[in-house]
Amino acid sequence: MRAIQYHRFGGYDVLGSATAPEPATPDGWAIVRVALAGVSPLDNTARLGKLPAGVIKPFPVVPGSSGVGVLVEPGTSGLAVGARVAMGGGGYGLGVDGVWAELVAVNPAHLVPIPDAVDDTAAATLTTGAGHLTALFALTEVVRFRPGQAVLAPGVGGAVGQGGVEIARVLGASHAITTATSSAKAAKGREAGFEVIDLTQESLRDGVARITEGKGVDVVLDGVGGALTGEALGALAVDGSLVSIGYSAGMTGTINVTDLIWRNAHIHGFRFALFTDEQVAAANARLLDLVARKEISPITDSVFPLAEAADAQRHLIEGGPFGRVLLAV
Repeated sequence: MRAIQYHRFGGYDVLGSATAPEPATPDGWAIVRVALAGVSPLDNTARLGKLPAGVIKPFPVVPGSSGVGVLVEPGTSGLAVGARVAMGGGGYGLGVDGVWAELVAVNPAHLVPIPDAVDDTAAATLTTGAGHLTALFALTEVVRFRPGQAVLAPGVGGAVGQGGVEIARVLGASHAITTATSSAKAAKGREAGFEVIDLTQESLRDGVARITEGKGVDVVLDGVGGALTGEALGALAVDGSLVSIGYSAGMTGTINVTDLIWRNAHIHGFRFALFTDEQVAAANARLLDLVARKEISPITDSVFPLAEAADAQRHLIEGGPFGRVLLAV
């Protein structure tokens, strides 16, 4: 079968097209013929060798942590051959081979049926980067969000920025705010209906103060990190919470400790290991239903052919996409 593999850690150039053996299935596992695969920052971090020792399987590695496709062998899933499914979680592309291939072996616990009203592109876009899923868990399970609270999810082009805004609105936020590092991206965000702070025109703190009439935000979903984390802490309301999710702008930053003290601020770390396979599957099913009912609309930036996986990865990391990047398998 056709697949993308890398045989050593390194830059985009270590990603190569390969003819790989069809996957063997552990007892009860399913086989999915992949239609669309997601390209996520985690794939990039893994390929660079920046994850802890032992997280990545022995070489060669087939990347890809999420995607959509059709069941070829249902295993113990209880689903019919030919069912359209979304797949993700479970360390695909890390501890086991991932979905950048024609066929992938999947634990049935990580399969979610795709409703007829949701096409493959929308389903793949929803699951790529897990921004909507992250926002749902962070708001409902980590900080116990309440309707009427204000949420900031920086990074208008990213999975957490877009997913955070959409999920916050579904849950009844008074404000669902994101940020842009260019006026062009700010304009795209506003066209999509987002409340956007253009960081080329005003600071994060000033923008939050303007939108919230000086109150600040109750929750920050921080998928950006770096210098922005300190700024976001300063934009919190009293008793507000910051959930640290990602670090696209850097793993280190500086904070003013008085922002913690005078705001009685709370900081939480987020990772999917906090949740069971059953919780993840139920949440993904809920999100797919929201897509079917058009309450959320995940944004696709671009779709690359499988053979151009290296270009797709470079575009995600360096090209500043507005929305998710996918591979057509």
